[in-house]
Amino acid sequence: MSSTLYRMMIIILLVGLTSCFIIPAAAVGPGLFQSKAARITQADIPVTDTMALVEGNSQFAFNLYQTLKDNPGNLFYSPYSITQALAMTYAGANGKTQQQMASTLNFPLPDSRLHAALNALDEELAAAGGSQDEQNAFKLSMVNALWGQSGYAFQPAFLDVLSKYYGAGMHTLDFVKNQEASRQAINQWVSQQTNQRIQDLIARGVITPNTRLILTNAIYFKASWQKQFEKSETTNGPFFMARDSTVQVPMMHGSAMYGYVKENGVTVVELPYSNTDFSMVIVMPDADTFRQFEQSLDASKMAALINDLKQQEVDLTMPKFTFDDSFSLAKTLQGLGMTDAFTPGLADFSKIDNGKGHLFIQDVLHKAFISVDEQGTEAAAATSVEVGATAIQVESAKVEIDHPFLFLIRNKQSGTILFIGRVVNPK
Repeated sequence: MSSTLYRMMIIILLVGLTSCFIIPAAAVGPGLFQSKAARITQADIPVTDTMALVEGNSQFAFNLYQTLKDNPGNLFYSPYSITQALAMTYAGANGKTQQQMASTLNFPLPDSRLHAALNALDEELAAAGGSQDEQNAFKLSMVNALWGQSGYAFQPAFLDVLSKYYGAGMHTLDFVKNQEASRQAINQWVSQQTNQRIQDLIARGVITPNTRLILTNAIYFKASWQKQFEKSETTNGPFFMARDSTVQVPMMHGSAMYGYVKENGVTVVELPYSNTDFSMVIVMPDADTFRQFEQSLDASKMAALINDLKQQEVDLTMPKFTFDDSFSLAKTLQGLGMTDAFTPGLADFSKIDNGKGHLFIQDVLHKAFISVDEQGTEAAAATSVEVGATAIQVESAKVEIDHPFLFLIRNKQSGTILFIGRVVNPK
């Protein structure tokens, strides 16, 4: 593999509470309905708004980590992509449902500024990514789309918001009569957006005649390390998972100028990509202290560690690793306070359809894949949300990433965290 590659998918399924809802007469079959409201670009958004948004996103990212950390084994997800997809759903929420979603997702701005700030941040990240270069070394793209029941009476204002601030057009499908064809159409789109890494995201039986709307978000991130590891330097070595548990794994080795700090029993190394606006931050607590470190981890603690990084020559040894992950986020989000959205009769998504369909969230599913080697990384992920109804030092630091660690993929300019992962067993 000659480059670093991340892909993230978010799927949101909006399903009606009752099966007796009458579909309004309209053209049937697949098609594309595009709101007349074009996506807003180069808007003059206060920097304080985007800064507040990034801070809120980071808080949500680590609140989510705290609820997921007790899952056994490795962990990988994209808080940015989850936020993007749920923000589109939030645009259709009202009343207490909206308030709970804003609190859970740590949205710091009123509606009149929130979606505009999300759009500006998305545009900023896309500009930082730029277009794919001739060496195929870096690319970042982010795409949103809607999949709606043909003939269903969606509120024009809701569609306008998603078009103006998320660039999402409406693909029409017939969930009532053709669930399998609809499932295959969306899964094919997911597969294409993730370079075939995510297959059959939506399983048989997930789409029902009550499905009304599916919202999708895809992130494609491809980059090479700025300083690649030499394959000839990779040798098998021990990775210490616990006091008496060790696995032999391929360990990469190389020396370069990296951001580095070791303090309070934690080692942090930042590896830049070919586009130095983006980096991977590796955070390794001292041996046998990982669980203790996790318990106290939050956005402010992580920000403090990153702020203390200093450029230094680092002699780095770290494992190659490949793993996938999947979990349901429904109970997690409810535990964080987003309860009404999942409760039939209490959920209020009336901005989507004026309340006629009694929509509610059934589940939020997330799948992810990541692979790291000498030249870069490949990763893919998918989420299904079902709603139902600097100073340089001379001395070289020797760092061996040989026991459990965390990693972040982030945009350095804005501070946006695109991905978070945990490796407790690289094999």
